Amino acid sequence: MARPLRIELCGGLYHVTSRGDRREAIFRDDVDRENWLTVLRETCERANWRSHAYCQMTNHYHVVVETPDANLSKGMRQLNGSIAATAW
Repeated sequence: MARPLRIELCGGLYHVTSRGDRREAIFRDDVDRENWLTVLRETCERANWRSHAYCQMTNHYHVVVETPDANLSKGMRQLNGSIAATAW
């Protein structure tokens, strides 16, 4: 059973996280972490997000974002899709 759709609000503040498949590492080294920060910055610019905090762990990340345009799903698709496209 799929989880319920997330409510998206203009000006919403969200804590989102994404984990590697089977809890595998998503960051190999500091270069991967830097690349992810670049993708996060680009996603924030494209989606008009405001990033308030982030935390990179070996196999997942956390981000606190504000969405002035009620577009969390669109931005997460951009963020995770860009990372997956550059994965090893």
